[in-house]
Amino acid sequence: MLSGTNLPDKATGELGEGASPGLIGEIWDWFKSILVALFLVVLVHQFGFHLSTVKGSSMQPTLQEDEWLFINKTIRYIGSLHRGDVVIIREDDAEHSNHPYLVKRIVGLPGDKVEIKQGRLYINDEPLAESYVDSSIEDGRFSPHIVEADSYFVMGDNRHRNASFDSRSFGSVPSKQIEGRAEWIVWPFKQIRAL
Repeated sequence: MLSGTNLPDKATGELGEGASPGLIGEIWDWFKSILVALFLVVLVHQFGFHLSTVKGSSMQPTLQEDEWLFINKTIRYIGSLHRGDVVIIREDDAEHSNHPYLVKRIVGLPGDKVEIKQGRLYINDEPLAESYVDSSIEDGRFSPHIVEADSYFVMGDNRHRNASFDSRSFGSVPSKQIEGRAEWIVWPFKQIRAL
């Protein structure tokens, strides 16, 4: 016999113990299910994964405006970040910013010496091979900077003059400000690919 149904008992012809308590009970069951579902959605969004939309041109040619990114937030708790990862950064003064979240690429790891000279990015006195950019760095020199412990040096892939607000302006980013790693472009459909 199915529990929770209004089928009559074969022997007596009356409703069994699993009978529905009525309309109020049904509404209460639905309400509990919706609450549990909302709780799970918030939990996954806060600590697991979410989608984010690209605004601006600072990550061109890799990312285009209005593309949707799949963001892995579990990287903050399990795993580690690497040079070349595209990450979402929460600005320190987010409530006074027009863009409280930034998408940038990690180019310098804790302890690295970062320098820009002659339009090239140097990490620990060696030029960094950057297949994801389409121009040299047009903003001039950047004096050597040592990336602090538990921090990362980030830049936009768009290296044209004044194209990216990044660590050259605001310094290294503490790991606590990194919201997650962008792992996929998921929209538009023809642009779907791993980053």
